[in-house]
Order: sequence, then C-alpha cells, then structure tokens
Amino acid sequence: MLKKSLLGLLVATGIATCIAAGAMAQTPKAGGVANVIIQPEPPGLMLAITQNGPTQMVAGNIYDGLLRYSPKLEPLPGLAESWTITDEGKTYTFKLTKDASWHDGKPFTAADVLFTVEFIKQTNPRARANLAQVESVTAPDPYTVVFKLKQAFGPFIGIFEVGSMPMVPKHIYDGIDWKTAPANNTPIGTGPYMFKEWQKGSFIKLVKNPKYHVKGKPYLDEIYWHVIPDAAARSVAFETGKVDILPGGSVENFDVPRLSKMKDVCVTGKGWEYFGPLAWMWLNNRQGPTANKLFRQAVMYAIDRDFAKNVVWNGLGEVAVGPISSSTRFFDKSLAKYKYDPAKAKALLKEAGYKGEKVRFMPLPYGETWTRWGEAVRQNLQDVGINLEVVATDVPGYNQKLGEWDYDIGFSYLYQYGDPALGVGRSYVSSNIAKGSPFNNVEGYSNPEVDRLFAEAATAFPDSKRQELYNQVTKILIEEVPVAWLLELEFPTITKCKVKDLVTTGIGVNDGFRDAWIDK
Repeated sequence: MLKKSLLGLLVATGIATCIAAGAMAQTPKAGGVANVIIQPEPPGLMLAITQNGPTQMVAGNIYDGLLRYSPKLEPLPGLAESWTITDEGKTYTFKLTKDASWHDGKPFTAADVLFTVEFIKQTNPRARANLAQVESVTAPDPYTVVFKLKQAFGPFIGIFEVGSMPMVPKHIYDGIDWKTAPANNTPIGTGPYMFKEWQKGSFIKLVKNPKYHVKGKPYLDEIYWHVIPDAAARSVAFETGKVDILPGGSVENFDVPRLSKMKDVCVTGKGWEYFGPLAWMWLNNRQGPTANKLFRQAVMYAIDRDFAKNVVWNGLGEVAVGPISSSTRFFDKSLAKYKYDPAKAKALLKEAGYKGEKVRFMPLPYGETWTRWGEAVRQNLQDVGINLEVVATDVPGYNQKLGEWDYDIGFSYLYQYGDPALGVGRSYVSSNIAKGSPFNNVEGYSNPEVDRLFAEAATAFPDSKRQELYNQVTKILIEEVPVAWLLELEFPTITKCKVKDLVTTGIGVNDGFRDAWIDK
C-alpha cells in the first residue's frame, strides 16, 4: 500500500519562509484601512452560489476553504490543520482546526464540511465535476473529515481553495431554499473579514474578524471595495490616493504603464498561478451557423489575436494555442496555433455553406479593454463576411444569456486551476451540459471520445500517461473548435508600496487580505 502523509503545519512552515523571504525584515503592523477597486461590481457575495471573478475576489476574504495554495500550488493549511493521503491515493483525511467559528459565533465543525459537499454539488458545476470521484464523505468526529474516492485522482488535493469549495454554514442553510436565503445578501463565513455593508454602486465594506482562527491575523481593521464604473475615474482614484490597491483587471491595460511609473508604486504579475486565466469566445454548438465545425474554424482564422495581445492588451499575456494554457500542467508544447488568415476564413465559410445568416455577438461587459477587444473581433468577423448583431448586456444579463444558451458568440474567460482535470475538462465534457450556469459546457459540445479521454486522463498513472491522453484530446478539440480560444491573460496587481504581503498565495488578492498589512 502506498501511503503518503502531508502534515499541513510542517509544509506551511517551509513554504511560508520561501514566500515571505523578502518581508522578514519587517514586522507586520496591526490596524489601518485598505481601499481597493473592485471591477465590475459583483452580482452577489455568497461564494458557494456565485463564482464570478469579482465575487471570488471580495468573498474569498469572507469565506475560508479547507486549504490554501502557494504560488507553486503546494497545499497549505486553511480550515484543515493537516491532512493525510492513504490507500494508494484513494483516502484523504483532514484534521480541522478547533479554533474556527462562523461570523455569527457558531462553531465550525465537520458537519459543515459534509453539508458543504452536498450543497456545492447543486450550485457549482466545477465543484460538482471535481467531486464526481468521491465515493463517500464521513466525519468520524467533529474535527475530522474523510473523503474516500472511487479511484485515485491526483488533482484531488487541489480542489479545496476558497473559490472552488468555500465552506457553507449548515446551521443557516440546512432545510431552506438556498436560492432565496436571506443570508445570500449578508454572507456569513469563517474568513478573516466579516461582511458589514454594501451600498450598491458605491462600495462594499468588510471589517476585521476579531475571532479569526489564525492567531494575530488579520492585521487590517477594514477593507473598502470601491465600485467605480468609469475606467478613467478608477485610475484617477489611485493617482489621488482614494484607493491604494488596484487588483488585476481593475484598470484598463493602457493605463498600466503610466500608473506603474508613479512614485512609491509596486506592481506584480503574481497571484494568478492557480487560475491560469484563458480568454475565449463561446460558440453555440447547438444551432445556427456556429453549429458547423467549418464555420467555427473560420472564426479562428478570422481573428487577429496578435493584434489583441500587442495593441488591446499592451503586450500582456500570450496567444492561446488551444484548450490548455501554457501555464497549466500537461500543456502540449508541440502544438501550432491558428494563424490570422482572412482568406482561409472566407474559404471555410463558403465550404460551410454560410449564406450571411445573422449571428448574435455578445461582448463581455467588464470594462473598456473588453469593449475595445469586442470591437476589434467584431471588425475581424465582419471583414470575412459574417453578419453580426451585437448584443449589449450588463453583468447579470450576460450571465443569464449564457446560462440559458441565448447567444451565438459570446466572450468569456475561465480559470484552469492548475490541472486540466480541474479547470479544463469541465468546459468540454457532455456530462457538464446544464442550463443555468455561464461556467460549464456552455457551448453544448458533445463528443464521446473527448468524454472518454478526459475521464481517463484525470485518473491515469503515471503523469506521462496523463500527458499522452491530454495531447490526444487537445488535438481533437483544436480540430473541432468548440470554442474560439483567444489569449492567456495576465493581470498585474498595482499597489502603493506601503501595502505589504497582499499577494502571498497562488490566488493572490482573492485570499490575500488575511496576511496584508499597511506600513504606516
């Protein structure tokens, strides 16, 4: 029997030294207020129900996961103090901290973990796919949880960060309709900060959790997440000192070089290692012109993605080759990307029998950079003869239209979570086709061979076998183009240098305020 023990506290000690090497000379100071931009305004803050990027950024500091992850994606203690993997990788035992409590004072126990597992299967398609390998979850005592898997699943240890599996309070949600629960508007977690106030269109206020289970943390008294819809005004707010923190994506890319050169300003591209954000356009595979593989291939040849990278994104990021990002495990380095070739696109449209039918085109309502990108792509597609109807939406409307499959082409970007079994397969396997979510197999792509390859690759051993299987499925997807891959995104975090230790994990700002402090 293979037995592997991961003692979280020992692991954390070694990794924390590495992460904080540059800050050891300074002692964190308690107190102060962090003023942060959040863009766009989140549609909700109940993290187990809403998984938008802005929701994860704010609510990741209200809730906790069982684990956290280093920039190298090693597991760190969260609500679980330690964990053991036995039975040839099929049994995971987590020992929970006895010091954690919910923000309303109720103790956090193993019963909440068991409840969360069942709850999140209903609300989070990514978590549902990750938990498909679980045979049973039990609690031998109030502070121990045991996951037994149907078979070994190497990526399983990577599914417990706060955005993927935030712990849900059983005493609040048990036995009620979670969709209409009052607590959805006043989220209660176990995290370092507590929800205090939300003035829609203005700010979200979080306050320090004085009973947080990590002794001495957090350091800050309050966090104000400022909602400033105008892109230029967000930059001005940073320049004038109204805000001190610009998380990745909160200002337009063309402002990044200028803001970065300001005095006492620090910039980092770290904190996205866990996510590997990949931008693409959903292509509705069910009906209309986009249901034709040749039409979808034409879209790939029609888009000038180098222009998008160099002009729209100011050189940030990389042109995407296919479904697996180059920063994600099992990327196939031998792949060649689709080239910008309008003539080839026109030939494919003719071969597909496209007669100029109207195609609904939905940009992503996340700010000026995305608007400009949408305009560039619209021009690319119109230049090869595609008849586009632009559908403008706000964020809730955008989510609804994608979730109800009411679109033809729609911008998006999704996270990869370090492993194709966690963040890639979910967008292509037919078992993840379900209305109501903008984050599953929204395009409706179905291929039994792709289903089989993703399933085998998730549990294959050793890694060389996984690589072989992922190479096979990647080649199929690149040929069939279920979605139009665009760019591997890079989002720099810009702060006043007085803000310390904000980005210390693989998810950066999303759980960074536990460790952050202000040098006064």
